[in-house]
Amino acid sequence: VVKACYEGGIRVFEFTNRGDFAQNVFSDLNQWAEKECPELILGIGSIVDAPTASLFIQLGANFVVGPLLNPDIFKVCNRRQIAYSPGCATTTEIGFAQELGAEIVKVFPGGNVGGPSFVKNILGPMPWSKIMVTGGVEPTEENLSAWFKAGVVCVGMGSNLFPKEAIKNNDWHKITELSELSLSIAKKYK
Repeated sequence: VVKACYEGGIRVFEFTNRGDFAQNVFSDLNQWAEKECPELILGIGSIVDAPTASLFIQLGANFVVGPLLNPDIFKVCNRRQIAYSPGCATTTEIGFAQELGAEIVKVFPGGNVGGPSFVKNILGPMPWSKIMVTGGVEPTEENLSAWFKAGVVCVGMGSNLFPKEAIKNNDWHKITELSELSLSIAKKYK
């Protein structure tokens, strides 16, 4: 999946911390990617506590993303100068994340907290905000254009970018095509 996304132009990839021994898989992936995908920036996602953030930073994570805002994770990441993008769903959470040092705040789940209009309405009174949205992002012109027109600086996609059916069938070319398509749309509206 990583190689197919990389061949499609993706240069930032978030490995999701799920399942037993995820840290071992991440470590192996990171070492492999250094050789096979030299321009890739590999980070870790689904981090909810500081000890887990520390573990993945030790294994080479270049950034940390979470589904929620945990101030203790900021302490670990700020100390090591590793970007942390916490998941936020309110103006208060976004503001608090910025006070703690977030350069890019993740709105999650984007499709459920109000979609592109939520982002646009946040940027009105807080135009300095750099918002990444995940959850509800699809590799289509209609969806991506709406997010970028609303003002996001970037988006995150998972299962919509590498569908289970493509993985099941080892259809890596499909994932590469979806990556290329998504990047071309993003560049058009960014």
